[in-house]
Amino acid sequence: MSKKAVILISGGLDSTTILALAKKDGYRCFTLSFDYGQRHQAELIAAKRTASLLGAEQHKVVKLDLRSIGGSALTDASIEVPEDSPEGIPVTYVPARNTVFLSIALAWAEVLQAEAIFIGVNAVDYSGYPDCRPEFIAAFAQLANLATKAGVEGRPLSIETPLLKLSKGEIIRLGMALGVDYTETVSCYQADAQGLACGRCDSCRLRNKGFADAGVVDPTRYQLER
Repeated sequence: MSKKAVILISGGLDSTTILALAKKDGYRCFTLSFDYGQRHQAELIAAKRTASLLGAEQHKVVKLDLRSIGGSALTDASIEVPEDSPEGIPVTYVPARNTVFLSIALAWAEVLQAEAIFIGVNAVDYSGYPDCRPEFIAAFAQLANLATKAGVEGRPLSIETPLLKLSKGEIIRLGMALGVDYTETVSCYQADAQGLACGRCDSCRLRNKGFADAGVVDPTRYQLER
């Protein structure tokens, strides 16, 4: 296995699935997470755990202070995480997050001489974030190969989004076929220190529906009061 990939992982369901998929496809996997001022650290603990379980060669955590910018319920404690399904782009959208994350992943990919960056964006069962759309991914891929030494020298890098057109149920079935243990993942926007999910936020609802659609018992560890 000589080809390398940087895998953006958050400790959640989707990103853990793409790590398993990249491993199956023969990539040497270098996982990248961000401590960006999010509401809890449970997802970072889960990301480190799943990277180890799935055999990542190196796991890196980059610290960013997006809390100083705010503008999202995930980075500003004064904005409550919604427990309904609002119309439009929800307040859990973190401004420009995937652009920032992919840019740093691109820098590490150049250093590693990696061929690909994997990101678990999804345009089917998602919360309406603008940086999860295929148009965004296509635009960033073009930028990546214009703005890097590797791209200019004829070694283009691809942005891989294998979950882009899959439903949450299809993602879960794929992950289970790859041997992913979803009890080790944390998707909740407001998980507690032990990684227990609230069961009420948009991310929890999408996750729970995915297991139902997949015909699988939801293995998520929930807080007692839901």
